[in-house]
Amino acid sequence: ASCAAENITVVAATEGDTISVNCSYDPRQWWREKSWCRQLERGRCRRVASAPPAWLPFPGAGSGRTALRDNPRTGLLTLTLRRLRTEDAGLYQCRTDFLGDTKSLRKVRLEVLAAELVTPVPEEPRAVQSISRSPPDVDFTVFYILAGLLVSKLLVAVLLCAAAHSSRSRGRGQEAGPGEQQVLPFPAALGQGGISPSWESSA
Repeated sequence: ASCAAENITVVAATEGDTISVNCSYDPRQWWREKSWCRQLERGRCRRVASAPPAWLPFPGAGSGRTALRDNPRTGLLTLTLRRLRTEDAGLYQCRTDFLGDTKSLRKVRLEVLAAELVTPVPEEPRAVQSISRSPPDVDFTVFYILAGLLVSKLLVAVLLCAAAHSSRSRGRGQEAGPGEQQVLPFPAALGQGGISPSWESSA
């Protein structure tokens, strides 16, 4: 309630984070010096970083973790705070200055939480998702390998059967060669009528 009454913006962050704060001003006052200061007791504000007017050639002052960038065309002042620490918490102001005339653009109360006090959010089990996608590919691969082995075994069996059949056919053709005798069968009735079986020679 007190922050709303004083028009203070509250920014909460975690130790080690980087934040950016935008402060708007009238682009027609681009020639005024801009600064970011920390509010102290008795109404004093200690300057942390500054952005000189666009017509001055030298850059503004600032610490290694604090950067202030001024865009005079749009009238936007952007403050960046890097690697926040718990001691950075406090009340700050964006201001413009010119020959002792100071105007406050925005008041910001920064709250920095210690890293060990922040409860980490559990991440989604990405490994479970990747495992659920892999089995179909593995099953199809195994299926193709088994099918290839079965087809190759079937072809080998067919070739062996064909080779065995051709070798048997050749053996039967060689049994009835020239110069060999063959026994011709006769019915049993002919033997009973006094006719005996005869032998023929193919020689």
